[in-house]
Amino acid sequence: MKAVVDPDRCQGHARCWEISPEVFGLDEEGHGQALTAEVPAEHAELARRAQRNCPERAIALV
Repeated sequence: MKAVVDPDRCQGHARCWEISPEVFGLDEEGHGQALTAEVPAEHAELARRAQRNCPERAIALV
Protein backbone atom coordinates (compact mmCIF):
# COMPACT_ATOMS: atom_id res chain seq x y z
CA MET A 1 0.00 0.00 0.00
CA LYS A 2 1.16 3.52 -0.80
CA ALA A 3 0.21 6.70 1.05
CA VAL A 4 -0.33 9.84 -1.01
CA VAL A 5 -1.12 13.30 0.39
CA ASP A 6 -2.82 15.74 -1.98
CA PRO A 7 -0.93 19.02 -1.42
CA ASP A 8 -3.82 21.05 -2.85
CA ARG A 9 -6.25 19.69 -0.25
CA CYS A 10 -4.00 19.50 2.82
CA GLN A 11 -4.49 22.45 5.17
CA GLY A 12 -1.79 21.53 7.68
CA HIS A 13 -3.87 20.15 10.55
CA ALA A 14 -1.05 17.60 11.15
CA ARG A 15 -3.39 14.85 12.35
CA CYS A 16 -1.73 12.35 10.00
CA TRP A 17 1.65 13.06 11.54
CA GLU A 18 0.27 12.91 15.09
CA ILE A 19 -1.39 9.54 14.44
CA SER A 20 1.24 7.89 12.25
CA PRO A 21 4.63 9.66 12.39
CA GLU A 22 6.31 6.58 10.89
CA VAL A 23 4.37 7.12 7.64
CA PHE A 24 3.64 10.88 7.55
CA GLY A 25 5.76 13.92 8.13
CA LEU A 26 5.37 17.66 7.71
CA ASP A 27 6.97 19.86 5.10
CA GLU A 28 8.51 23.26 5.82
CA GLU A 29 5.05 24.86 5.74
CA GLY A 30 3.51 22.31 8.09
CA HIS A 31 1.59 20.37 5.45
CA GLY A 32 1.47 16.59 5.50
CA GLN A 33 3.58 14.41 3.27
CA ALA A 34 4.22 10.70 2.94
CA LEU A 35 7.64 9.68 4.23
CA THR A 36 7.85 6.28 2.54
CA ALA A 37 7.06 4.96 -0.92
CA GLU A 38 5.40 1.89 0.59
CA VAL A 39 3.60 1.77 3.93
CA PRO A 40 5.16 -1.03 6.02
CA ALA A 41 2.62 -3.70 6.98
CA GLU A 42 3.10 -2.99 10.68
CA HIS A 43 2.02 0.64 10.14
CA ALA A 44 -0.92 -0.01 7.79
CA GLU A 45 -3.64 0.30 10.43
CA LEU A 46 -2.27 3.62 11.73
CA ALA A 47 -2.04 4.91 8.14
CA ARG A 48 -5.72 4.00 7.66
CA ARG A 49 -6.59 5.75 10.92
CA ALA A 50 -4.72 8.86 9.77
CA GLN A 51 -6.63 8.76 6.48
CA ARG A 52 -9.97 8.54 8.30
CA ASN A 53 -9.03 11.44 10.59
CA CYS A 54 -7.92 13.87 7.89
CA PRO A 55 -10.53 16.66 7.95
CA GLU A 56 -9.71 17.67 4.36
CA ARG A 57 -9.71 14.06 3.04
CA ALA A 58 -6.28 14.76 1.55
CA ILE A 59 -4.86 11.27 2.12
CA ALA A 60 -5.24 8.42 -0.34
CA LEU A 61 -4.08 4.89 0.39
CA VAL A 62 -3.58 2.94 -2.83
